[in-house]
Amino acid sequence: MRQDHLITATQLSRDDIEAVLDRARAVADDPAAYADRHAGRVLALCFFEPSTRTRMSFDSAAKRLGMNTIGMGDVDSSSVSKGESLSDTVRVIEGYADALVLRHPSEGAATLAGERVDVPVVNAGDGAGQHPSQTLLDLHTIREDHGLDDLTIGIMGDLKYGRTVHSLAAALTEFDANQHFISPDSLRLPRSVRFDLHETGAQIREHDELEPVLGELDVLYVTRIQKERFPDENEYHRVAGEYRIDAETLEAAADDLTVMHPLPRVDEIAPDVDETDHARYFEQAHNGIPVRMALLDTLLENADPDGDEGTEVDR
Repeated sequence: MRQDHLITATQLSRDDIEAVLDRARAVADDPAAYADRHAGRVLALCFFEPSTRTRMSFDSAAKRLGMNTIGMGDVDSSSVSKGESLSDTVRVIEGYADALVLRHPSEGAATLAGERVDVPVVNAGDGAGQHPSQTLLDLHTIREDHGLDDLTIGIMGDLKYGRTVHSLAAALTEFDANQHFISPDSLRLPRSVRFDLHETGAQIREHDELEPVLGELDVLYVTRIQKERFPDENEYHRVAGEYRIDAETLEAAADDLTVMHPLPRVDEIAPDVDETDHARYFEQAHNGIPVRMALLDTLLENADPDGDEGTEVDR
């Protein structure tokens, strides 16, 4: 991977993805070999929206690499509440840290931050835009179960506002994957995302029901209907809970189907699915540690002006 920032999944080639995932596998196999690898460096966690898994896994990943972390705390108690621009905020924080992880409610915020600072920036979610580090851990989870080629995946739920969906769909175009998108008409993929997928020659199909395609799937990626993304609350209530699976639903699935979810879930996956062999969403969340360790390690090496141009995964 030759970039200093990770802003969108579309910037990642197949080689980029496989290099990070190979390094993540090496981290998982021997985490002690990566301990203190970046001792003395500081990661800034700039979260303008709530987060549990992403924030905590980046915090844990950084500390397992020997880094310290700093955060903004409550946005309402920061200078943002005084009207400070995002541009000014990240330019100030750049002086305190060796890399930034940014989550922001505005689509394009991470792009702006990357244009303003010289340290690595990781987009941890920009509104309904992209969430590329989530995509890397999703791909790691899929690869460990099925590989990434000759893959049939169903992505179900909120495809309109789901940034994890937009990033994952883009990254899968680098592989031999058939993508089925299952949603109500009001939550279909945005036209711009569909256009970009078609431009790559991706094999995609759209459905309004899961049942006709469930038996074909290697992976079912379920997303929640995100109330916070809806500009119209009435629209949210019309579709919430409409796309839900339980253990009975999965009786028609292949025995080796992998069920994933970026979490948090509400009621779109019933608790009885947790006890099936299909459930991988907690393991998926845990994979955030080795994957984000590998990502930070790669970006910090690429950004080191005294290091070699680019890095090999296994040194």
